[in-house]
Amino acid sequence: MHTTPQGVEPFRIAVPQAELDDLTARLARTRWPDELPGVGWSRGVPLSYLRELAAYWGDGFDWRAREAELNALPQFTTEIDGQRLHFAHIRSPEPDATPLMLLHGWPGTFADFLDVVGPLSDPAAHGGDPADAFHLVVPSLPGFGFSTPLAGPGTGPARMGELMAALMRRLGYERYGVQGYDTGTWVGPEIAKLAPDAVTGVHLNGAISFPTGAEGEFDGLSDADRRRWERMENFNDGYLQCNSKRPQTVAYALTDSPAGQLAWIVEKFKELTHPEEGLPEESVSRDRILTTVALYWLTGTAGSAAQVYYEALAAVEADWSWSDPAEHGAPPPAPAVPTALLLSAHDVTVRPWAERDHHVVRWTELDAGGHFLAMEAPGALVDDVRAFFRELRGQGLRATPQ
Repeated sequence: MHTTPQGVEPFRIAVPQAELDDLTARLARTRWPDELPGVGWSRGVPLSYLRELAAYWGDGFDWRAREAELNALPQFTTEIDGQRLHFAHIRSPEPDATPLMLLHGWPGTFADFLDVVGPLSDPAAHGGDPADAFHLVVPSLPGFGFSTPLAGPGTGPARMGELMAALMRRLGYERYGVQGYDTGTWVGPEIAKLAPDAVTGVHLNGAISFPTGAEGEFDGLSDADRRRWERMENFNDGYLQCNSKRPQTVAYALTDSPAGQLAWIVEKFKELTHPEEGLPEESVSRDRILTTVALYWLTGTAGSAAQVYYEALAAVEADWSWSDPAEHGAPPPAPAVPTALLLSAHDVTVRPWAERDHHVVRWTELDAGGHFLAMEAPGALVDDVRAFFRELRGQGLRATPQ
């Protein structure tokens, strides 16, 4: 029988009723702004849409049902190097299952993976091959959800990678895979850099790779890659600028106003789901979206979750990729850990640059799905994760379960 390692404590979400009552009261007292007529979504979330969604959050959304759904996952907390970490740990009924860490992004939480936990951990119960089973570790990244408070400044992707690698060691996993999106696409490769002998493979749905300024790097780009680069250049990054440069200032409004927190996050679900012209709930259910928003609100983590943008931007600005190649030389070689890229229809990953930054051995493009693939197209994500690690097992790279 598997035993809980020393220093790891069981955890259950139990939001006090007083906090839920306060949320309902605050939503009812929202001070709504005026709105210019006829602008739709072009200047932000429309007033009529947000008022209706906020009313549903206050009257129709059942947090206790969502809390019970989350608590069906075995959850734990531990402290590593002064940082509190929260995670779900779902052990497969298959004893030879491959250990796999799932990493969320912003604005996301560990709850993003609710629809893939069952098929990944128990494929036999979902019409799959038992050989494709995974033991799953699904953390809340530092500063997100219940992995708070942040121990201090400097908790960027590299530091998060150190903490995640230490967590896997604490759980007794000597060999394991990593899967991630958004922030997870930064943290996952960092884990592989730190622990290349432990990580058998990294699966990313999307990855951001930037031009370096090197001569000829735009030559020969495919039409698809040029379209992705154009989307990256033209993307509305107002939220990124605020999060990365003034995360503490943004936090005051979002931590005090649930309607503000709702607007800040639901706009990303509108812009990052596919098709973008549809309403967010046409791609991800309202209850899933509101579970995300509620976790940010109830844990008060608008500011601490945004800190990773500040840290990542500082690291990127100091990195070779934003410097003069003539001054700093060639970019560092891609890590040796095999990496799979799964691109949704919304993705902005430029293939040659991704292959420069990662040891890409598998490349898959989808015609559908957006940024939140685990919620928008969970079946496609499950299929590609299974296929990638099946290929690695075929090469003798099976992880060793503990």
